[in-house]
Amino acid sequence: MTCLEFVNMDRIIKDVGDIQSRLLDHRPIVNAEIRYFVKEFEEKRGHREMRLLENLHKMVQETNEQMLPEDLEGMKQQLSDVFGRLEAANHMAERIQQRELKAEQSVQLQENMERMKEEWADFLKEQQRLKEEVEEEHAKAVGQLSTHYSEKKKDLDKLLLDV
Repeated sequence: MTCLEFVNMDRIIKDVGDIQSRLLDHRPIVNAEIRYFVKEFEEKRGHREMRLLENLHKMVQETNEQMLPEDLEGMKQQLSDVFGRLEAANHMAERIQQRELKAEQSVQLQENMERMKEEWADFLKEQQRLKEEVEEEHAKAVGQLSTHYSEKKKDLDKLLLDV
């Protein structure tokens, strides 16, 4: 590369830098806007905003000192009323829940009683059937024993007759 080319490259680089600073560097514009805002706010308007803010601050302090205690008392009273109502509603809900629980238990108790009656009836039927089986077996055993002893008695009578 020649010296002339280097000089041209330097000029191109400088031009690109200038274009870049104009396009991307916004500091001069922002600084100008800030100066304009400060000038507008401080010089033209004076301290009007400051006075307005001070007046607002005084009004807020007076409101806090006067109205806040009254409002707090009112809120406390309303909260105690609401709390009392909530307690009453809670008590009523508990009573309703107890009634429902009793009714549910009553229904369950009734169902249990019906089921137990059915089971008791089945148990009695089974006991009756077992009793009949035992009586039948007993009658058979008595019959067999009677037959056996009557045969023995006949054998004994024969032996006594033969003697």
